[in-house]
Amino acid sequence: MPKRSQEMLMDLWLSLLLVWITCVLSVSMTPIIGQSKSTQTGGSAVVASGVGEGQRLLSRAKRGWVWNQMFVLEEFSGPDPILVGRLHTDKVENDTARYSLSGQLLEPMTEFIIKVQDINDNAPKFTEGPYHAAVEEMSAVGTSVITVTATDADDPVYGNSAKLVYSILEGQPYFSVDPNSATIRIALHGMDREMREDYQVVIQAKDMGGHMGGLSGTTTVSITLQDINDNPPKFSKSLYEFVIPEDLPLGKEGGKVKANDRDIGENAKSTYSIIEGDDQGVFEIITNATTQEGILQLRKPLDYESKRNYTLKVEATNIRSEPRSNGPFKDTATVKIVVEDSDEPPVFSKPMYLLEVDENAPINKIIGTVTARDPDATGSPIRYFIDRHTDLERQFNINVDNGRITLAKPLDRETDMWHNITVTATEVRNHSQISRAVVAIRVMDINDNAPEFATEYEAFLCENGKPGQVIQTVSAVDKDDPIQGHYFDYRLVPEMLNNPNFTIKNNQDNSISVLAKHDTFRRQKQEMYFLPIIVTDNGNPPMSSTNTLTIRVCGCSKDGIVQSCNVEAYVLPIGLSMGALIAILACIILLLVIVVLFVTLRRHKNEPLIIKDDEDVRENIIRYDDEGGGEEDTEAFDIATLQNPDGINGYLPRKDIKPDLQFMPRAGQHSGPNGVDVDEFINVRLHEADNDPTAPPYDSIQIYGYEGRGSIAGSLSSLETASSDSDQNYDYLREWGPRFRRLGELYSVGESDRET
Repeated sequence: MPKRSQEMLMDLWLSLLLVWITCVLSVSMTPIIGQSKSTQTGGSAVVASGVGEGQRLLSRAKRGWVWNQMFVLEEFSGPDPILVGRLHTDKVENDTARYSLSGQLLEPMTEFIIKVQDINDNAPKFTEGPYHAAVEEMSAVGTSVITVTATDADDPVYGNSAKLVYSILEGQPYFSVDPNSATIRIALHGMDREMREDYQVVIQAKDMGGHMGGLSGTTTVSITLQDINDNPPKFSKSLYEFVIPEDLPLGKEGGKVKANDRDIGENAKSTYSIIEGDDQGVFEIITNATTQEGILQLRKPLDYESKRNYTLKVEATNIRSEPRSNGPFKDTATVKIVVEDSDEPPVFSKPMYLLEVDENAPINKIIGTVTARDPDATGSPIRYFIDRHTDLERQFNINVDNGRITLAKPLDRETDMWHNITVTATEVRNHSQISRAVVAIRVMDINDNAPEFATEYEAFLCENGKPGQVIQTVSAVDKDDPIQGHYFDYRLVPEMLNNPNFTIKNNQDNSISVLAKHDTFRRQKQEMYFLPIIVTDNGNPPMSSTNTLTIRVCGCSKDGIVQSCNVEAYVLPIGLSMGALIAILACIILLLVIVVLFVTLRRHKNEPLIIKDDEDVRENIIRYDDEGGGEEDTEAFDIATLQNPDGINGYLPRKDIKPDLQFMPRAGQHSGPNGVDVDEFINVRLHEADNDPTAPPYDSIQIYGYEGRGSIAGSLSSLETASSDSDQNYDYLREWGPRFRRLGELYSVGESDRET
């Protein structure tokens, strides 16, 4: 028979025994009147009372049922009816009463409670399984990992059917479980993740208090050991050897080292450092965060000739420390570096040279010398050159053998104060090895420029000015730049030392003030004065120049404001304002413009259509290779036609009448701005000369200058001008004061030319 069936049968017998004992106790409390006999009606158990002493019991007080609570076992499936309980009444006097579950009621309505008694027919279940948990490696024994929970559907009140006890079926000796709370704990000391990371634990829950016959259920718990930093980094080897060329660029990789760590994640990360053997700081080691390698790099250039071997001690240290450890884990390794010789470029004695030269230095003067050497053991000779991209004007030369820089062209500090050139040094044995150095040449100043007025001064003196009044403040400039700074000395020319009209005063700031000596200046007497002033600098040798200050006498208001500087303006009515003067001047200018336009148009209208031969002053160059003829050769070609292209196609307009025909350019040809295609004109004339059998076969060169036509201003050339530009005298414009000075200069040009 199966074990479960045996357990159920045993529970059934125990329940029946309990019911029987209860019934016996109940019956023993009921008085026996007579011999009872029971009958069975309709499958219902009926209990009859005895008749021996029935008469005596009738006189007792009325009572109800003997008991009204009965029990029945769950899940009973036997062939015979189950005794639930016995009923007895005291309403009858004899044993003729019959009992059934239905029919006429002899007793009042009574509630009978029939309790179904539980049996252990449900096994424990883990509703939340399977479980997953994690715990740090190297945790202490008894460390809690996780708590699991099982449930049992049986009645926890009746018996031990729902009383659970937990035990571990798999996972020993690493873990244990509390039998009552189902808490899983560490059971083994020193559990190392690096040895084993994952564990499977099987937990059993059994009811009936864990006794024999109880039902059970199981669940699986997956436990992972979490990493802690309990392993130091470890170099794969204790000695690393690298060969690094001496020309390895700075910051480039020279070698790699790596320390392995059995931990994972942040616990496995390390940093690398050089702790011995690099007193000069030639090397550095950085950490590659991805590969966790130490990259050896250069911080300073290597030199095979000075040092050929290096021995370094490198240390790898964990970034993250573990509180339960004694400190950060470390490991060291030795790195030996052998420097490999390379063909290096020349090395200048200085990265930059600063030279000085006077601006008046002669050609081929030695300015300075640059030197470079071959750092290799072979010691190749060096050749020097100037990069002409930095000396486009070829101002300097250099000796290819010794690096001596000389002057090739004169210098001018006022033009270029600095010259920055690049000198290259090249090995003779290997032209690909080139080095460069910057040479800054400063041009030193010498006193070769005389001071002069800062601007072209023109002073105005009021007629009503006071003696000692400052007319003009004058300052000077000098293109030179002496080290001690500028200092200018001003003085009048010797002829003006006793000038009765003006004097100068030094302002002690490299400027002077020009003062008037009296107040009797009048425009009618003299309207303009010229005051020569000598300006001398403090250079060695000193340089000086004479500058002239123009002083104009003007009429001023009471406030000293200049109003007019010409004589004619003096006789104007007193009440005439400045605005009226400007309006009058504008009208005069407008009339002048109209007159000029009228004259120009008239001259253009009278301009002859064809230039006369005797008025043509342009040069003719005639080349021919035959004898005789002389001046008569010019008759082979009409120069006047070249001067006026309107005469093409055989049409030669008359000089005494205005022509009716106008030259029209041929279709498809581009005409000049004046409607004449000179190229076509020349081709036509050439064709006519080639096909004319009477024309001598002379080679001729004609120089002509056709200016075009159509401008109302006429020709701008002076060759055909028979009269001057203007017959008017505009000198009075210069006498109207400073506002009309420029206009007067423009209109006075013609008059000055005539006088010349």
